[in-house]
Amino acid sequence: MTTTATKMLESINPATGEVVGMVPITPVEEIPDIVAKARQAQRDWNALGLEGRLALMQPIAKRLAEEAENIGNLMTAEMGKSSPEAQGECSYGATKFAEDLLSAFEAFQPEEIVDENTRSILYRDPFGVSAAITPWNFPMLMPQQCILPSLMAGNCVVFKPSEETPLVGQAYADVLNEILPDGVLQIIHGADDQGKALVNSDINLVNFTGSREVGAKILTACGPDLKRVVLELGGKDAMIVLEDADIEEAAKVAVHNSFRNSGQVCVSTERVYVHDDIAEEFENKVIELTNEWKQGNPTDESVKIGPMVNSMQRDIVLAQLEEALRDGAKLRCGGNTHENYIEPTVLTGCNHDMRIMNDETFGPVCCIQRISNDEEAVLLANDTPYGLGGAVYGETQHAVDVARLLTTGMVGINKTCGGATGTPWVGACQSGYGYHSGRDGHRQFTQIRMVSIPIQEAKPKY
Repeated sequence: MTTTATKMLESINPATGEVVGMVPITPVEEIPDIVAKARQAQRDWNALGLEGRLALMQPIAKRLAEEAENIGNLMTAEMGKSSPEAQGECSYGATKFAEDLLSAFEAFQPEEIVDENTRSILYRDPFGVSAAITPWNFPMLMPQQCILPSLMAGNCVVFKPSEETPLVGQAYADVLNEILPDGVLQIIHGADDQGKALVNSDINLVNFTGSREVGAKILTACGPDLKRVVLELGGKDAMIVLEDADIEEAAKVAVHNSFRNSGQVCVSTERVYVHDDIAEEFENKVIELTNEWKQGNPTDESVKIGPMVNSMQRDIVLAQLEEALRDGAKLRCGGNTHENYIEPTVLTGCNHDMRIMNDETFGPVCCIQRISNDEEAVLLANDTPYGLGGAVYGETQHAVDVARLLTTGMVGINKTCGGATGTPWVGACQSGYGYHSGRDGHRQFTQIRMVSIPIQEAKPKY
């Protein structure tokens, strides 16, 4: 991304180097007025009540479905996500919007708790104004995961999409703003300066998805005013393949979850620990499946893996890859690069002396290390400051027993880490501070207020 003398933010197609479009950068000095406008609009927005907000927002799902193809095409052009993945994200997002509205509506209902003396009503009220600062790798779904429940709760939102995907962010906000009242959702564009100004402004809640380092800075900045913070941060997800695993199924998931979206997923499989007894068969299967992945221009619907989002992210991955090879890892397939592309790559012979097994890679590299027993697998999988997701493959109860020893927020048994509909998306350790999605995640966007009356008094109206 670059800026011009006219203070415009250019969006560059990582597959072609061409300018996709541009948006005006929001002057930092205007952000306090934007937040003040949100605070003014929040009074009437909250006054609508849950039922009013639900009725007003429900038509948004239909409009998102109507615009899904266009936003998906923009996503492919702007960040290099393969066409099937981009279209899938946008069509799923439209469906999910309708589902999550109802889920949030139910999550925010008042609750009554009664004992022999007191009737207490727990209300879930808005904080006021929330900031949504979102990343580029899922530029529609990730904004939606924090904007939707925040709005439904009665907050107004100031939204800063990534400077890598401003056009998708703008397109998404435009659809919502066809229906939302003025000032309820506002969008600002820019990079670090705009993000810092928004965090330091008169907001009540920050929802951020991005790197652990930036998340820590946001937490520090919000400390003096005790602003509420919800952070979804980086990951270094491990897959453990036990000796009683279905080798072919484990290999399929390892390949898919290492390379989808060019490995630019917070819950990508970045480390694989496989039992010695099945390691050779597993590694050979991973290599066989990796060679089937077609790389190329992401607008080609037969292409599974496109470019990295930009040259900076490509260089981070290549530096880790080159260091690992110098430190003794074996390159089994892939590894070549041109422009912003890196071939899907498989490394074996990895160990924890290598940076690639410790630092988040966020690229299309599958790193495999052999282990001799469950205890070693758990020890290595937990040898990280991160704790977002993970997976364990093996006989179900055996895998569950191992999974319960992992210090991650989400673990999949013979599957990826995502949970059933309605469960939260939650990280542990330094991968999360608060969480989102599902009933419990939606409630992170509200302040509990309790009203208690003597039991003999008439029941109050909600």
